[in-house]
Amino acid sequence: MSVVDSPSAPPAPVPPAAGPAGPVTGKRRATTGGKAPYVLVLPGLLLLAALLGYPLVRMGVLSFQQLGLRQLFGNLPPENVGFDNYTRILTDAVFYQVVGRTVAFTVVSVVLTVLLGLGVALLMRRVAPGVRIMMIVAMMFVWAIPQLVATQTFRWLVDSDFGVLNWLIDRIPGVDFANHSWFADPVQGWIVITAIVVWAGIPFIAITLNAGLTQVPKELLEAAVIDGASAWQALRRVTMPILKPLMVIVTTLSVIWNFGLFTQVWVVRNGRPEEDYQVLATWSYSLAFKNNDYGLGSAIAVVTVLLMLGVMVFYMRQMFKIGDVD
Repeated sequence: MSVVDSPSAPPAPVPPAAGPAGPVTGKRRATTGGKAPYVLVLPGLLLLAALLGYPLVRMGVLSFQQLGLRQLFGNLPPENVGFDNYTRILTDAVFYQVVGRTVAFTVVSVVLTVLLGLGVALLMRRVAPGVRIMMIVAMMFVWAIPQLVATQTFRWLVDSDFGVLNWLIDRIPGVDFANHSWFADPVQGWIVITAIVVWAGIPFIAITLNAGLTQVPKELLEAAVIDGASAWQALRRVTMPILKPLMVIVTTLSVIWNFGLFTQVWVVRNGRPEEDYQVLATWSYSLAFKNNDYGLGSAIAVVTVLLMLGVMVFYMRQMFKIGDVD
């Protein structure tokens, strides 16, 4: 009996298949592009440094200085005060009230925006394609409306004298809403401001999550239904785990955007927000350009950037994780 016919002889090893560039190994080797990627990215980095880097550096330097009308119009150099501006901020009770109000608004508005956007995205997957296209076009128009125009529109809707919302509520039997001021009560005022922000934020969330829902395999949903899963169980056990990376991204972006709230508050309060309506962005602006204390306003802006930096780091980590998975 020959060695080939012997049952105890081990099979001959199969050599790796050869391709155009040689044998194919089990692990792909990453190709390097040399310095070309860095050269291509350099113009964009320089533009970002010019548009964002320089103002941030100037703001940081100004936060350690005393700069007011005396220095501006008296041709005097700014006075270096060290950490005095930061000490004034951190020892001021108003600062913690403003931070708490900003954080509370951010949490409430982001939760409402993400939940409503997710609901609209799920609805878009159940309607006819023509209706879905109409919904996308309508939301794109909403998203394209400038913040100033949208805020002015909502301000007119809740106007105490000519507001349509007051007129409709006043039609309810037993309800007197004539000449009702929504901003006399800060709770009602913040409901209006939150409604403006949520209304403008839903289109981005809904369209983005609708795109993510198209990546959920129908076979998994059908298998879950066959196994007896309810619609809620299929959403929680099948859809949401696949949609989780995208949910993290849109939620983080919403936090960054809503934390820097300015236009909506500034417009509805006619450029003079009361203490109950101050957030970090409006407070910093008021101190800098109304009280002419540019150093203190810059210090508040630096603190705001540092608070947002934590969220931005979290966002970048999620982006890198998703890139690693892909």
